[in-house]
Amino acid sequence: MSPDLIFWLSLVLKMAITAGFVIAAAMTAERAGAAIGAIVATLPVAAGPAYVFVGLDHDSAFLSASAIGSIAAHAATGVFSLVFIVLAQRAGMVVSVVGAVVSWFVVALLLRSVSWTFFSVAAVNLAIFGACIALTNRYRHVQMPAIVRKWYDIPVRAFMVACLVAAVVGLSGHVGPTMTGLLAVYPIVMTSLMLIFQPRVGGPATAALIANTMWGLVGFSGCLFTVHLAVVPFGTWAGLTLSLIVSVVWNIVLYGWRRRALARRVQ
Repeated sequence: MSPDLIFWLSLVLKMAITAGFVIAAAMTAERAGAAIGAIVATLPVAAGPAYVFVGLDHDSAFLSASAIGSIAAHAATGVFSLVFIVLAQRAGMVVSVVGAVVSWFVVALLLRSVSWTFFSVAAVNLAIFGACIALTNRYRHVQMPAIVRKWYDIPVRAFMVACLVAAVVGLSGHVGPTMTGLLAVYPIVMTSLMLIFQPRVGGPATAALIANTMWGLVGFSGCLFTVHLAVVPFGTWAGLTLSLIVSVVWNIVLYGWRRRALARRVQ
């Protein structure tokens, strides 16, 4: 079998596996409500497999350096969410989503242009999320209506996630670790949720779902911090496993905190 055929078969398999994982997570989110859906959506369901596939082709030092670019770009996700939440209160889907996507790339590229150390990029990341959480907290409590899944939901999600995987895997050998890290954390799952939910449930309800992701996105920051710090001393696969554990544990704690907060409000 020719090397080119092996590459393309491997790429198709990677795209299919990642898309399937994201679809399963999104379907779970739909049935659980906005708060739980937001927690599921902020697990590393797209970036995680993308990093695994990059790890198959590159060493742990490349992966650790990529995480710096990811941490910087991930801070732009807070701005992305904030812009969408504000626009979605009055604007339609096209304006809201395009505004959010443009803001992500502008902020991500600006942050990428800086020569970061781990401590400086981590501080900026947490500062941006702190500000965005404070600004979006009041939008979190709009009730999410019941969702009736359309026939095109699964193909749209599968296509978007597959494109991300193809971009990361195909370009990582040519663009260097920083750009690879940027591509790996583009908020493809959140973009998919915006495109699918806003036409059906309206802007405020979709904005509430995105607003509920903010604390989960902080946990994803912790996941990226762990990738940078752990993959070199512990090895690629141990470091990536530890980063996944960090993300899952954070979201479990977040779920418990929200349940207790809801119970206090009911009392």
